[in-house]
Amino acid sequence: MNEIVFDNVSKFYGEILGVNKVNLTIAPGITSFVGSNGAGKTTLMNLMTGLLRPTRGKITVLGTATDNPEELFRKVGYCSQFDSFPARVTGRRLIDSFLSLHGYSKNRREEMTNKALERVNLLEAADRKVAGYSKGMRQRIRLAQSIAHSPSVLILDEPLNGLDPMVRAETIALFKQLAKEGLHLIISSHILHEVDMISDRVVFLKNGYLVAEGEVQGVRTEIENRPMQILVRCNQASKLVAKLFELNRIVEAKLQKDRGAEVGSVIIRTYDADAFYRDLSQIVVDSSIAVEVIRPMDDDLNAVYQYLIGSEGEGQS
Repeated sequence: MNEIVFDNVSKFYGEILGVNKVNLTIAPGITSFVGSNGAGKTTLMNLMTGLLRPTRGKITVLGTATDNPEELFRKVGYCSQFDSFPARVTGRRLIDSFLSLHGYSKNRREEMTNKALERVNLLEAADRKVAGYSKGMRQRIRLAQSIAHSPSVLILDEPLNGLDPMVRAETIALFKQLAKEGLHLIISSHILHEVDMISDRVVFLKNGYLVAEGEVQGVRTEIENRPMQILVRCNQASKLVAKLFELNRIVEAKLQKDRGAEVGSVIIRTYDADAFYRDLSQIVVDSSIAVEVIRPMDDDLNAVYQYLIGSEGEGQS
Protein backbone atom coordinates (compact mmCIF):
# COMPACT_ATOMS: atom_id res chain seq x y z
CA MET A 1 0.00 0.00 0.00
CA ASN A 2 1.56 3.27 -1.13
CA GLU A 3 -0.70 5.86 0.50
CA ILE A 4 -1.15 7.71 3.77
CA VAL A 5 -4.74 7.33 4.92
CA PHE A 6 -6.68 9.29 7.55
CA ASP A 7 -9.93 7.45 8.31
CA ASN A 8 -12.39 9.74 10.14
CA VAL A 9 -9.62 11.04 12.42
CA SER A 10 -10.28 13.44 15.29
CA LYS A 11 -7.90 14.73 17.94
CA PHE A 12 -8.98 16.66 21.03
CA TYR A 13 -6.75 18.15 23.72
CA GLY A 14 -9.19 17.85 26.59
CA GLU A 15 -12.07 20.01 25.38
CA ILE A 16 -9.93 21.83 22.79
CA LEU A 17 -10.27 20.72 19.18
CA GLY A 18 -7.10 19.79 17.31
CA VAL A 19 -8.62 18.29 14.17
CA ASN A 20 -12.06 16.83 13.59
CA LYS A 21 -13.43 14.14 11.25
CA VAL A 22 -10.52 14.20 8.80
CA ASN A 23 -10.82 11.80 5.87
CA LEU A 24 -7.80 12.12 3.63
CA THR A 25 -5.67 9.99 1.31
CA ILE A 26 -2.18 11.21 0.40
CA ALA A 27 -0.41 9.77 -2.65
CA PRO A 28 3.33 10.06 -3.46
CA GLY A 29 4.57 13.51 -4.44
CA ILE A 30 4.52 16.86 -2.63
CA THR A 31 1.43 17.63 -0.57
CA SER A 32 1.21 20.95 1.28
CA PHE A 33 -0.90 21.67 4.34
CA VAL A 34 -2.20 25.24 4.26
CA GLY A 35 -3.94 27.12 7.05
CA SER A 36 -3.48 29.80 9.66
CA ASN A 37 -2.00 29.20 13.12
CA GLY A 38 -4.24 26.78 15.00
CA ALA A 39 -5.76 25.34 11.82
CA GLY A 40 -4.53 21.83 12.62
CA LYS A 41 -1.47 21.46 10.35
CA THR A 42 1.02 20.47 13.07
CA THR A 43 -1.56 18.23 14.75
CA LEU A 44 -1.98 16.23 11.52
CA MET A 45 1.80 15.97 11.16
CA ASN A 46 2.25 14.77 14.73
CA LEU A 47 -0.52 12.22 14.22
CA MET A 48 1.24 10.86 11.11
CA THR A 49 4.53 10.42 12.99
CA GLY A 50 2.90 8.70 15.97
CA LEU A 51 3.86 11.53 18.34
CA LEU A 52 0.14 11.95 18.97
CA ARG A 53 -2.58 9.33 19.11
CA PRO A 54 -5.96 10.13 17.57
CA THR A 55 -8.93 10.51 19.89
CA ARG A 56 -11.03 8.78 17.23
CA GLY A 57 -10.31 7.18 13.89
CA LYS A 58 -7.28 5.47 12.39
CA ILE A 59 -4.16 6.51 10.44
CA THR A 60 -2.05 4.21 8.30
CA VAL A 61 1.24 5.23 6.69
CA LEU A 62 2.03 3.03 3.68
CA GLY A 63 0.10 0.24 5.36
CA THR A 64 1.61 0.73 8.83
CA ALA A 65 -0.58 1.85 11.71
CA THR A 66 0.80 4.80 13.65
CA ASP A 67 0.74 2.80 16.91
CA ASN A 68 3.62 0.68 15.57
CA PRO A 69 6.58 3.01 16.30
CA GLU A 70 9.49 0.77 15.22
CA GLU A 71 8.07 0.03 11.77
CA LEU A 72 6.84 3.61 11.44
CA PHE A 73 10.35 4.99 12.08
CA ARG A 74 11.77 3.08 9.12
CA LYS A 75 9.22 4.72 6.83
CA VAL A 76 8.92 8.27 8.19
CA GLY A 77 11.27 11.23 8.58
CA TYR A 78 10.09 14.30 10.48
CA CYS A 79 11.62 17.77 10.35
CA SER A 80 9.85 19.82 12.99
CA GLN A 81 9.93 23.61 13.35
CA PHE A 82 11.40 23.50 16.87
CA ASP A 83 14.88 25.02 16.94
CA SER A 84 16.62 23.40 19.90
CA PHE A 85 19.63 21.06 20.05
CA PRO A 86 21.78 19.34 22.70
CA ALA A 87 24.56 21.55 24.05
CA ARG A 88 27.94 21.39 22.28
CA VAL A 89 26.75 18.85 19.69
CA THR A 90 28.20 19.08 16.18
CA GLY A 91 26.13 18.60 13.05
CA ARG A 92 27.77 15.26 12.32
CA ARG A 93 27.32 14.02 15.87
CA LEU A 94 23.66 15.06 15.87
CA ILE A 95 22.88 12.82 12.92
CA ASP A 96 25.14 9.97 14.05
CA SER A 97 23.46 9.87 17.48
CA PHE A 98 20.03 9.84 15.87
CA LEU A 99 20.97 6.83 13.73
CA SER A 100 22.70 5.10 16.66
CA LEU A 101 19.48 5.15 18.68
CA HIS A 102 17.90 3.03 15.97
CA GLY A 103 20.58 0.36 15.78
CA TYR A 104 22.67 1.21 12.73
CA SER A 105 26.32 0.06 12.82
CA LYS A 106 29.17 2.58 13.05
CA ASN A 107 30.27 2.14 9.44
CA ARG A 108 26.69 2.35 8.18
CA ARG A 109 26.03 5.45 10.30
CA GLU A 110 29.08 7.19 8.87
CA GLU A 111 27.95 6.48 5.31
CA MET A 112 24.37 7.58 5.96
CA THR A 113 25.46 10.72 7.84
CA ASN A 114 27.78 11.88 5.06
CA LYS A 115 25.13 11.30 2.42
CA ALA A 116 22.55 13.32 4.36
CA LEU A 117 24.99 16.17 5.01
CA GLU A 118 25.96 16.26 1.35
CA ARG A 119 22.33 16.47 0.21
CA VAL A 120 21.80 19.63 2.28
CA ASN A 121 25.24 21.07 1.47
CA LEU A 122 26.57 20.99 5.04
CA LEU A 123 29.60 18.69 4.75
CA GLU A 124 32.07 21.54 5.32
CA ALA A 125 30.26 22.63 8.50
CA ALA A 126 29.60 19.09 9.77
CA ASP A 127 32.19 19.20 12.57
CA ARG A 128 31.23 22.63 13.87
CA LYS A 129 28.92 23.01 16.85
CA VAL A 130 25.29 23.44 15.87
CA ALA A 131 25.05 26.28 18.42
CA GLY A 132 27.27 28.32 16.10
CA TYR A 133 25.17 27.66 13.00
CA SER A 134 23.04 30.36 11.41
CA LYS A 135 19.26 29.89 11.53
CA GLY A 136 19.26 28.62 7.96
CA MET A 137 22.02 26.10 8.71
CA ARG A 138 20.13 24.84 11.76
CA GLN A 139 17.09 24.35 9.55
CA ARG A 140 19.18 22.37 7.07
CA ILE A 141 20.75 20.16 9.75
CA ARG A 142 17.26 19.25 10.95
CA LEU A 143 16.39 18.36 7.36
CA ALA A 144 19.55 16.24 7.08
CA GLN A 145 18.61 14.38 10.24
CA SER A 146 15.12 13.67 8.93
CA ILE A 147 16.36 12.14 5.64
CA ALA A 148 19.43 10.31 7.00
CA HIS A 149 17.69 6.92 7.24
CA SER A 150 16.19 7.21 3.70
CA PRO A 151 12.52 7.28 4.71
CA SER A 152 9.65 6.79 2.26
CA VAL A 153 7.64 9.59 3.88
CA LEU A 154 9.13 12.98 4.74
CA ILE A 155 7.11 15.34 6.94
CA LEU A 156 8.35 18.94 6.98
CA ASP A 157 6.91 21.59 9.30
CA GLU A 158 7.81 25.06 7.93
CA PRO A 159 10.98 23.74 6.22
CA LEU A 160 11.76 26.97 4.33
CA ASN A 161 11.88 29.17 7.44
CA GLY A 162 15.13 31.10 7.85
CA LEU A 163 16.67 30.07 4.53
CA ASP A 164 18.28 32.70 2.34
CA PRO A 165 17.06 32.83 -1.30
CA MET A 166 19.89 30.69 -2.72
CA VAL A 167 19.60 27.98 -0.08
CA ARG A 168 15.80 28.10 -0.35
CA ALA A 169 16.05 27.45 -4.08
CA GLU A 170 18.46 24.55 -3.45
CA THR A 171 16.12 23.11 -0.80
CA ILE A 172 13.10 23.33 -3.09
CA ALA A 173 15.11 21.57 -5.80
CA LEU A 174 15.94 18.83 -3.26
CA PHE A 175 12.26 18.44 -2.38
CA LYS A 176 11.38 18.05 -6.05
CA GLN A 177 14.14 15.48 -6.52
CA LEU A 178 12.98 13.47 -3.51
CA ALA A 179 9.42 13.49 -4.86
CA LYS A 180 10.74 12.36 -8.24
CA GLU A 181 12.41 9.45 -6.42
CA GLY A 182 8.96 8.36 -5.22
CA LEU A 183 8.81 9.84 -1.72
CA HIS A 184 5.75 11.28 -0.04
CA LEU A 185 6.59 14.83 1.05
CA ILE A 186 4.12 16.55 3.37
CA ILE A 187 4.94 20.21 3.86
CA SER A 188 3.45 23.04 5.86
CA SER A 189 4.48 26.57 5.02
CA HIS A 190 3.21 30.14 5.21
CA ILE A 191 5.23 31.12 2.11
CA LEU A 192 2.29 30.54 -0.20
CA HIS A 193 3.83 31.37 -3.55
CA GLU A 194 6.58 28.79 -2.92
CA VAL A 195 4.08 26.18 -1.77
CA ASP A 196 2.13 26.90 -4.95
CA MET A 197 5.27 26.43 -7.03
CA ILE A 198 6.34 23.06 -5.60
CA SER A 199 3.09 21.33 -4.59
CA ASP A 200 1.39 18.54 -6.49
CA ARG A 201 -1.64 19.02 -4.26
CA VAL A 202 -2.75 21.08 -1.28
CA VAL A 203 -4.85 20.42 1.82
CA PHE A 204 -6.68 23.46 3.20
CA LEU A 205 -7.41 23.46 6.93
CA LYS A 206 -9.40 25.84 9.07
CA ASN A 207 -10.12 25.57 12.81
CA GLY A 208 -9.31 21.85 12.81
CA TYR A 209 -11.44 20.98 9.80
CA LEU A 210 -10.36 19.94 6.32
CA VAL A 211 -12.21 22.41 4.07
CA ALA A 212 -10.79 21.40 0.66
CA GLU A 213 -8.03 19.32 -0.91
CA GLY A 214 -6.68 18.54 -4.35
CA GLU A 215 -4.75 20.37 -7.06
CA VAL A 216 -4.89 24.15 -6.65
CA GLN A 217 -6.80 24.78 -9.87
CA GLY A 218 -9.11 21.85 -9.21
CA VAL A 219 -9.96 23.17 -5.74
CA ARG A 220 -10.66 26.62 -7.15
CA THR A 221 -13.10 25.35 -9.79
CA GLU A 222 -15.01 23.41 -7.14
CA ILE A 223 -15.74 26.50 -5.04
CA GLU A 224 -19.43 27.22 -5.41
CA ASN A 225 -21.18 30.57 -5.27
CA ARG A 226 -17.98 32.58 -5.50
CA PRO A 227 -17.16 34.77 -8.50
CA MET A 228 -13.87 34.54 -10.35
CA GLN A 229 -11.52 37.52 -10.14
CA ILE A 230 -9.78 38.77 -13.28
CA LEU A 231 -7.33 41.67 -13.59
CA VAL A 232 -7.50 43.81 -16.74
CA ARG A 233 -4.99 46.59 -17.43
CA CYS A 234 -6.04 48.99 -20.18
CA ASN A 235 -6.05 52.64 -21.28
CA GLN A 236 -9.76 53.33 -20.61
CA ALA A 237 -10.66 51.28 -17.56
CA SER A 238 -13.78 53.27 -16.65
CA LYS A 239 -15.19 52.93 -20.18
CA LEU A 240 -14.49 49.19 -20.14
CA VAL A 241 -16.27 48.73 -16.81
CA ALA A 242 -19.33 50.64 -18.05
CA LYS A 243 -19.62 48.45 -21.15
CA LEU A 244 -19.22 45.25 -19.15
CA PHE A 245 -21.95 46.29 -16.71
CA GLU A 246 -24.24 47.04 -19.68
CA LEU A 247 -23.82 43.42 -20.78
CA ASN A 248 -24.66 42.20 -17.26
CA ARG A 249 -21.64 39.89 -17.18
CA ILE A 250 -19.89 41.12 -14.04
CA VAL A 251 -20.93 41.50 -10.42
CA GLU A 252 -18.23 43.90 -9.24
CA ALA A 253 -15.40 46.03 -10.61
CA LYS A 254 -12.65 47.80 -8.66
CA LEU A 255 -10.75 50.51 -10.51
CA GLN A 256 -7.05 50.95 -9.68
CA LYS A 257 -5.91 53.80 -11.90
CA ASP A 258 -2.18 54.45 -11.89
CA ARG A 259 -1.28 57.89 -10.56
CA GLY A 260 -0.35 60.34 -13.32
CA ALA A 261 -0.96 57.81 -16.11
CA GLU A 262 -3.71 57.17 -18.62
CA VAL A 263 -3.39 53.43 -18.22
CA GLY A 264 -5.14 51.84 -15.25
CA SER A 265 -6.22 48.48 -13.90
CA VAL A 266 -9.57 47.03 -12.99
CA ILE A 267 -10.33 43.89 -10.99
CA ILE A 268 -13.42 42.23 -12.40
CA ARG A 269 -15.53 39.71 -10.51
CA THR A 270 -17.70 37.44 -12.63
CA TYR A 271 -19.53 34.13 -12.29
CA ASP A 272 -19.05 33.31 -15.98
CA ALA A 273 -15.41 33.76 -16.97
CA ASP A 274 -15.87 32.30 -20.46
CA ALA A 275 -18.65 34.77 -21.29
CA PHE A 276 -16.57 37.61 -19.84
CA TYR A 277 -13.62 36.80 -22.08
CA ARG A 278 -15.90 36.66 -25.14
CA ASP A 279 -17.47 40.02 -24.26
CA LEU A 280 -14.09 41.58 -23.57
CA SER A 281 -12.79 40.50 -26.96
CA GLN A 282 -15.80 42.03 -28.70
CA ILE A 283 -15.50 45.29 -26.75
CA VAL A 284 -11.84 45.60 -27.69
CA VAL A 285 -12.68 45.03 -31.37
CA ASP A 286 -15.57 47.56 -31.36
CA SER A 287 -13.92 50.34 -29.35
CA SER A 288 -10.66 52.23 -28.94
CA ILE A 289 -9.82 50.48 -25.67
CA ALA A 290 -6.29 49.07 -25.72
CA VAL A 291 -5.79 46.16 -23.33
CA GLU A 292 -2.27 45.50 -22.06
CA VAL A 293 -2.83 42.70 -19.53
CA ILE A 294 -5.56 40.15 -18.81
CA ARG A 295 -4.74 37.91 -15.87
CA PRO A 296 -6.91 35.60 -13.73
CA MET A 297 -6.26 36.25 -10.05
CA ASP A 298 -7.62 32.97 -8.70
CA ASP A 299 -5.14 30.51 -10.22
CA ASP A 300 -2.60 30.79 -7.41
CA LEU A 301 -2.50 29.37 -3.92
CA ASN A 302 -2.80 32.71 -2.17
CA ALA A 303 -6.11 33.48 -3.88
CA VAL A 304 -7.54 30.06 -3.04
CA TYR A 305 -6.25 30.45 0.51
CA GLN A 306 -8.11 33.75 0.87
CA TYR A 307 -11.30 32.18 -0.45
CA LEU A 308 -11.24 29.08 1.73
CA ILE A 309 -9.26 30.01 4.84
CA GLY A 310 -9.99 33.72 5.00
CA SER A 311 -13.74 33.34 4.68
CA GLU A 312 -15.64 33.93 7.87
CA GLY A 313 -17.94 31.33 9.31
CA GLU A 314 -16.69 28.25 7.42
CA GLY A 315 -15.49 25.16 9.21
CA GLN A 316 -16.26 26.55 12.66
CA SER A 317 -16.43 24.07 15.50
